[in-house]
Amino acid sequence: MKVISADDKSATSLSDSAQLRYITFILLYFSQGIPEGLTLFAIPAWLAFNGKSAVEIAAYSATIMIPFSLKILLAPIIEKYTYLPMGRRRPWLLFGQFGIMSGLIALAFVPEPLNNIFVIICVVLCMHVFVMFQDIATDSLVIDIVPVDQQGRANSLMWGSKTIGSSVSLFLGSWLINEYGFASAFVILSVPILVVMFVPLLLRERKGEKLLPWTHGQTSDEAKQFVVESWKKMFKSFKQVVLLRNSILLLSSVFIALAAIYFINTLLPIFTIQKLGWTNVYFSKIFSSCRLIGGVSGMLVGALVIQRMGVIRFIQSSLILMIVIAILFVMGAPFWHHLNMIIGFITTFCILATLINIGVLALAMQLCWKRVSAIQFTFCMTIFNAGFATGAALLGWLKPYMDWQQLFLVFACLIAFTMLLFKFMKTSNHVKQVEKLEDQYIDVLKAEGSLLVKSETV
Repeated sequence: MKVISADDKSATSLSDSAQLRYITFILLYFSQGIPEGLTLFAIPAWLAFNGKSAVEIAAYSATIMIPFSLKILLAPIIEKYTYLPMGRRRPWLLFGQFGIMSGLIALAFVPEPLNNIFVIICVVLCMHVFVMFQDIATDSLVIDIVPVDQQGRANSLMWGSKTIGSSVSLFLGSWLINEYGFASAFVILSVPILVVMFVPLLLRERKGEKLLPWTHGQTSDEAKQFVVESWKKMFKSFKQVVLLRNSILLLSSVFIALAAIYFINTLLPIFTIQKLGWTNVYFSKIFSSCRLIGGVSGMLVGALVIQRMGVIRFIQSSLILMIVIAILFVMGAPFWHHLNMIIGFITTFCILATLINIGVLALAMQLCWKRVSAIQFTFCMTIFNAGFATGAALLGWLKPYMDWQQLFLVFACLIAFTMLLFKFMKTSNHVKQVEKLEDQYIDVLKAEGSLLVKSETV
């Protein structure tokens, strides 16, 4: 056994400090927001400004979301394989962060980007795979080390910072593309990704672990506690928890809700540029400002309100308000030429979308079983992200047959259907069922004689 230095033993770790956890997760999610703002918003706006059709833009938006829908394939790898002396999740965080930075730099080397959209799609697809590694590792780390009563606040701060990151990168990226060119924009915006990478590089998950492969330290007891014994046990446990009634309701309702939100996200640059005559820079300026307001509001409001209202009521209230603003916007069609009305709608939409995403993340984490948290949460996110791609594809299919008002009404109907499904959610029952599954799992290990560390309460 390796000797652990006094410095390693006394060093502050993420598991010991709530403040350090919040700061770390804020920075990691801010980092996720940078490629999101560029690939999901800045590039579609740039394509629209340069005359690409709604069908082409929708095809780009739907295609680049494929890794988000397939990230369930990555979660078992993260769950099963890691370098435990450095932490259960931290090695994958570093891997993903490095890949995101490399992807942004690779985009800078795409020749004649307007004439090579296929190449852009391929590079973005590869980069989004690394985004998935970082995202899965970050979310599962939150589930592993953040107490349940702090997860709502953590998700508010995380999603708010991600929204801020995407807003900043959207505005700055669009401005840089127009002023200095496509290549310069992506090289410059790779720098903050490099800076954030030092956060997981310099912090341990738990006290006593290795900071780097060649430094002193060892696997923590907490990491050993949830080691996956076999692929068979892992997938059996996953199947048991994901087939619970509330898991199915969560997957169905959030899939529809996020499809509706991304339907509007894809629609807005097309609507404002091709219907209202905005430029891509002007759209990026307005939309990034609105998302920034949404992100800050989410961080402040979500952190304060979600624990008081309860996560289900929090989501339901946000959905109701989303339906109201959509209907009011359709009724106000004769006034769409007024800038204040458009800005008001986009701002309110961004605030509510942020709050819904915060609530969804908190709810999904509450329904996770720590033993298979990475694969379960990732499966949830995979289904949710499939909603993103579905929303973009739905727009491409409906746009030739519907006018602008009808498209916004489709959005309202999708949100209303989501409301119905959320009325059947019972989180307290789900938690009890997960606790029962954990007890059964421990009993099996005891019977097999393979229990190394007594499991704590889920």
